[in-house]
Formats: sequence, C-alpha cells, structure tokens
Amino acid sequence: MFDYANIKHMLFDIEDIAHALSNMCRFNGHTNKFYSVAQHSVLVSELVPEEHALAALLHDAAEAYCGDMVSPLKQLLPVYQSIHTTIEQNLYRSVGVQWPVHACVKDADIKMLATEVRDLMTPNPAHWAFISDQVPCEEIIHPLPPMGAKELFLDRYFSLQAKAAALAANA
Repeated sequence: MFDYANIKHMLFDIEDIAHALSNMCRFNGHTNKFYSVAQHSVLVSELVPEEHALAALLHDAAEAYCGDMVSPLKQLLPVYQSIHTTIEQNLYRSVGVQWPVHACVKDADIKMLATEVRDLMTPNPAHWAFISDQVPCEEIIHPLPPMGAKELFLDRYFSLQAKAAALAANA
C-alpha cells in the first residue's frame, strides 16, 4: 500500500521497487519484445561513473509507485509530475542519494534511449528526431523476462550498496 497523501512518511522497499519495475514494460509496451524498466535502469547505471551508479539505477524507481508514463503524456500532467518528483526526492533521501541527480544520469538515460530505439522499436526517424545526434551503445540489448530483470536489478543494487558501505568504512 502506498499513501500518496503522505509520501514524506512512506518507507520504500527495494524488493517492491525491483518487482514492480521488472514487470513494467518500457515505452508503454510499444516495443518489439518485452523490455522492463528494471533492465533499462540497470543498463543506465552501467553507463555512468560509479559514484553516480546508484542514482542512475534508481532514476525511474518512482515509477514503481506511480507507473511508467510515456514522456509526451507526462509533460501534459503537472499534478502527476509533482507526485513523481515528491516520490523521487523522498526515495533518494531514504537511500542516501543526492537529489537532483548529476547530469550524467540524464545523459546516460538518453544514450540508452537511442540504444533502445535501435534495438527494440520499429524504426521511424520522424518519431525519434530529437535523439538523432545520439550515438547508441555498442552492445545490443537482449531483453530479459521479468524475473531475470528483477534479479539483475537487485544484484546491481546490493552490489552498489556494498561498495558504498566498504568505501564509508575505509574513510
């Protein structure tokens, strides 16, 4: 249960986030294969410097509570944007991640978008003109089923948390 009227006092559970994101298809399901928000998040986290990897992994985590909405529609819904932002701020604070995130996270997200368009979408240059200058990743995306994406997300999360704890212990 999530109390949208009391977001600041909500406790976030990484297992719930991983489960929801792994069952959520990117692009509102308009891909040529099922491809989860969880897998997307892991791939974005692998494109940034390690000190920003946790922020990148969690950059879509608020969608576990308010859904993944396609960007053109999201732009038309300021109340949704406000709720999403509040969830994101509180979620980041709860895991000790700075908000707003570093610009490299957005850059990596756009690079991954270009890769996803190449690998998972029906080609239509008119729809994707705004990323025509982006160079996709060299690696081809191989979509995972939901349980595989969930495990990948959780492995990445716990690995990053362990590294952060080790760095803090040595400081």
